[in-house]
Amino acid sequence: MGQNLGNVLSTMAVGMVTVFVILWLVVIIGNVIIRITNKYFPGVETVKTQRTQPSERSSSGKIAAIVAAVDIITNGNGHVAKITKV
Repeated sequence: MGQNLGNVLSTMAVGMVTVFVILWLVVIIGNVIIRITNKYFPGVETVKTQRTQPSERSSSGKIAAIVAAVDIITNGNGHVAKITKV
């Protein structure tokens, strides 16, 4: 019984370490691809937008919060083109 439990625990440990390493590699490779893309193709998706008046239902405070959040998250590279209720 003890031998079987040892085999099970070692197999589980190897499996968990393997999954952790693979997920870590996915994150690292994804970050490298993003950095290379941003370095060699900056601003490819930049689209000029027209500023429109906020609708009567939207408060200017909510719109300002959304614009500020997008600005912070994208380090100034993202722009809010349209806000729609889902």
